[in-house]
Amino acid sequence: MFTVTLYTRQNCELCDEVRSELGALQEKFPHRLVEVDIESDPVLLKAFLVEIPVVEVGPYRLKAPISRQSLEITLAAASDRRGQLEKVGGEKYENRVRRGREITGSDRASFWISRHYLGLLNLLVFLYVGFPFLAPVLMKAGMTAPARIIYAAYSPLCHQFGFRSFFLFGEQPFYPLAEAHVNGVITFEQATNIQGLSDPSSIARLEARRFTGNAAMGYKVALCERDVAIYAGILLFGLLFAATRRRLPALHWALWLLIGLGPIGLDGFSQLFSQFNWGWLSALLAYRESTPFLRVLTGALFGIATAWFAYPYIEESMNETRQFFIKKFAVVEAGD
Repeated sequence: MFTVTLYTRQNCELCDEVRSELGALQEKFPHRLVEVDIESDPVLLKAFLVEIPVVEVGPYRLKAPISRQSLEITLAAASDRRGQLEKVGGEKYENRVRRGREITGSDRASFWISRHYLGLLNLLVFLYVGFPFLAPVLMKAGMTAPARIIYAAYSPLCHQFGFRSFFLFGEQPFYPLAEAHVNGVITFEQATNIQGLSDPSSIARLEARRFTGNAAMGYKVALCERDVAIYAGILLFGLLFAATRRRLPALHWALWLLIGLGPIGLDGFSQLFSQFNWGWLSALLAYRESTPFLRVLTGALFGIATAWFAYPYIEESMNETRQFFIKKFAVVEAGD
């Protein structure tokens, strides 16, 4: 006996007709009928609202309008297919079918994640971008040991240069290099008296990386300005995606390249290439140090565009997972 799944809803006359036809074919094609109400889950309602009744038998699917002839052909095909699989697979096939009728802890966990993945992602991104701000708070409170643990944990993930980072509790929110030409601010060299930072290979840059701040300047956030903007952008889109009930379509890849990757690549690589000695090519490239504004702008664009490109596809995948487990749970419960 094989399983027939009927997606239906209340007050659906076509669903009642298909149910009746399946009952009439029960003797010829013995099967177990499992009904799934599409109003039990928003994902099912969105997927099947304009298609019900929908009948699924193994790999075969029928959607309205469904005739008795099409039902009979589909049930016959499903019956033949099951017979062939039993003949070829034998005991292994029966064991696989039996496992498919068991609900495991992994099944429940996967179903839960498919329903709550967006909240989990937003929480993880919030924690990831939030802990770096906890480091200067701890430094200000005199709790240097836990603060340095945070700095050390994020050190492999970010360059943490003080002249490209935000500061809290000080005179300024940032201290750029003099080469950034940001007017009206104290430069990092002036505030720290660390010199030679314009050379990417200098030991001074290591010192600037280790520098966490002081009472006058404030204390450094454990992620650089651009990384903070990237993950803040991802979080911002994640919250917007949740607020719109995940209905935003995916950003086209060409727009992701144009809006997300283009500005950050142009700002970052133009800075990188201008600061190293490339021989004769260096004579054509004017030395350039990006500004806090450009780092935040390009980082935020990259973060928002990347999440806009990826999250709708993750949503589509999670919806398919939810549909799979809703059907499986219904089949198992019907068998009980």
